[in-house]
Amino acid sequence: MAKKPAYAASRKDYKKNAAVRTGLISWFRENGRDLPWRRTRDPWRILVSEVMLQQIQVARAIPFYERFVRSFPTVGALAEAPLAEAIRVWDDLGRYRRVVNLHRTARIVVEEHGGRIPADPEVLVTLPGVGPYTAGAVACFAFERDVSFFDTNMHRVLHRVYFGPEVPEPAAKPKELLALAAGLVPAGEGWTWNQAVMEFGALQCTARNPRCDGCPVAGHCRAHPVMPEALAAITRATKGEPGRRYEDSNRYLRGRVLAQLRDTGPDGGLELREIWDGLRRGGVDVEASRLWAAVRSLEDDGLARTAPAGDPGAGPPAPRPAEAAAEERAAYGAEDGDLARVRVALP
Repeated sequence: MAKKPAYAASRKDYKKNAAVRTGLISWFRENGRDLPWRRTRDPWRILVSEVMLQQIQVARAIPFYERFVRSFPTVGALAEAPLAEAIRVWDDLGRYRRVVNLHRTARIVVEEHGGRIPADPEVLVTLPGVGPYTAGAVACFAFERDVSFFDTNMHRVLHRVYFGPEVPEPAAKPKELLALAAGLVPAGEGWTWNQAVMEFGALQCTARNPRCDGCPVAGHCRAHPVMPEALAAITRATKGEPGRRYEDSNRYLRGRVLAQLRDTGPDGGLELREIWDGLRRGGVDVEASRLWAAVRSLEDDGLARTAPAGDPGAGPPAPRPAEAAAEERAAYGAEDGDLARVRVALP
């Protein structure tokens, strides 16, 4: 016999659904932050913000967002710009493959959609780097469509209210939560509702320190009576587990390599040996083989290009499609002496 979900038929539970909607929307109108992407319905700016905000804290993203949309105020402006320029403006935000996909998306929108961001989530999701969440968010926040979608905060809020704690193991499957979310979007208020759930998860119903005492839906929340015990169990289970330093990660190393390439100017490029020396001066002591791996991963992602190092006046490597990087990569080894034989530049 199939196991019954912890919560079923949300569409029939009108009283609870109405109370949850009212409570969260009222909370949002009183507590929602004044964020730059909430002051616009420009589809391009909404798309940029949503691409940037995935796994990036809001406070960190704001200055990067403002600089990016100043430099590329329209989708056409980014489409016309070289990818290297977009990478420079993206600066040190991280998650660098996103800017490659955003640049590709801009060109597709100009070439195939007349320079207009599509409003249909089913069309949006076909664009590079645009998944179901981003497609739904753009449709809702730019075009005010009453669509449902999920980010981590929204998932956590609805799971706790309707199914109970999501830790140590979730009680609901993703498809159950998606069905629930679709039935909760109030007609004509999709923008406000989705912003409210997202903001509530970011500020009040947080992952490790939910403020349950002041919760506007505490009387309807299945997690409320047992949340402290659930979180305490997680804390005990993870206490003492060694954590890996971010500075030791490949993501950090890739970012430091890109930082050096961004500073070379539009016609620049660096020998791999120069990058290695720069990393060491900055306190990053890395083996040659690991630096090679980082540069090759950047090349595979379309974020860098390599070529044999020749005469210093020969300029940077010639541009080439990112898809060809792995096949055309110079066959150098990972020995220290090889680092002077290859030149690296932005695409």
